Amino acid sequence: MLKPAILATLIAGLLPSLALAASWALGGMDAVAYRTQNAAVPGQATIATRWGGQEWHFSSEDHRALFEANPRAYAPGFDGHCPVSLAEGQLREGNPRYFAIVGQRLYFFRSNEARGQFAADPRRWLMEAKAAFVKLAQ
Repeated sequence: MLKPAILATLIAGLLPSLALAASWALGGMDAVAYRTQNAAVPGQATIATRWGGQEWHFSSEDHRALFEANPRAYAPGFDGHCPVSLAEGQLREGNPRYFAIVGQRLYFFRSNEARGQFAADPRRWLMEAKAAFVKLAQ
């Protein structure tokens, strides 16, 4: 068992890292990899750029360059909020592990179950989410 002083020192050492990680977009996942690899791929701390007040991380320099050329194309729809939650009247962040790409837009979902609901009728969920997002995000 760790002594309280040692534990406090360890926690204090982690706080700056946790604060930085909190400002990482998409939980540190590579926004471009969702499209190029159809997967949630962790970015590297050494390959990053700032956009929209957050730090975006990438798994390669090529991905960073693609993002920097058109960041809006890679940013998730509804600012990363779950479309199913929005349609249900809740402003709830999506989880970068549960995603879908519809047309040219990336969406995150609160859970795998929500992603399954969405997949059954994406058009309906997106229309309802869009109407709710305008009201809830104000």
